[in-house]
Amino acid sequence: MTDDRDFATFIQKMRDKTNIDLSQYKEAQMKRRLTTLRMKHGFQTFDEYWRKLENDRTLMNEFLDRMTINVSEFWRNPNRWEVLKNQFFPEMLQTSSRLKIWSAACSTGEEPYTLAMILTEIGAIGKSSILATDLDNIVLQKAQEGIYLERSLKDVPPAFRQKYFAPDHGAFAVSNDLKKSIQFKQQNMLHDTFDSGFDLIVCRNVMIYFTEDAKRILYHKFAKALKPGGILFVGSTEQIFSPAQYGFDTADTFFYRKTSN
Repeated sequence: MTDDRDFATFIQKMRDKTNIDLSQYKEAQMKRRLTTLRMKHGFQTFDEYWRKLENDRTLMNEFLDRMTINVSEFWRNPNRWEVLKNQFFPEMLQTSSRLKIWSAACSTGEEPYTLAMILTEIGAIGKSSILATDLDNIVLQKAQEGIYLERSLKDVPPAFRQKYFAPDHGAFAVSNDLKKSIQFKQQNMLHDTFDSGFDLIVCRNVMIYFTEDAKRILYHKFAKALKPGGILFVGSTEQIFSPAQYGFDTADTFFYRKTSN
C-alpha cells in the first residue's frame, strides 16, 4: 500500500468510526503530526496504527490530544479582550437581558475562564451563560480542574490574578465561582450541529489548522448560531476576508458582527 493510500484509508476509517474528519484539516500538518505519533509507537503503516488504535482507549486519547491544537493562554492578545470588555459587552447588555456565550474549541479552559472573569468584573456573570466545548475530553477534564502553571497567567492583570487564582502546590487554581459559571461539553465542531441564539462566539487560533472548505463551512455555521447583531471573536491570525459572504460585517479588529438581515 502506498503511503498516500495508507493515510487516505486511515482517514476514511477514522471518519466512519468516530465522525472525526481529518480531511478537513490541512493535510501536510496533520499527516506530519500523526506520522510522528505513529512512529513513536513503532507502527510501520497507518493501517497497523489503526488496528491498534480502534481497540485501545489510551492510544485513542493520545491521538485526539495530538490532532487537536491545545495551545491556550489567559488574556491572549490583551488589548482585544479590553475591546470586548469595554465596548462589546456593554452593547450586548443593552439589548439582551441574559447573555448567551460560547467558547468554541476551548482547549484547557483559559479562554472561557477569561470570559467569566471579565463578566464578573462588569457585574454581568449572573445574567450570562457560558458554554465551553472541545473535541478532546482530556483537555476538557483539565479545564474543569482549573489548575494552571504560572506561565499561563503571564497576561492576567494583577488585580484579576489576585482575586481569581489561589496558589496550589506550585501552580494556581481558578476560583470555584468561576468554575460554576461555565458548562464544559465535548463537541465535534466539524460534525455536530450548533445551538443558536448566541450573543457571542469566541473561536480563536483554531481555524488556521483547517482547510479553506472547512473554514467556509464553519463560518456559515457560526453565523447561523449567532443572533442578529451577535459577535464572532477570532484569533490574531484569522482575519476573515470578505466577511459579507458569511453574513458578517467587520465590527473591529478580529471581531465580526452578524448582519441583521
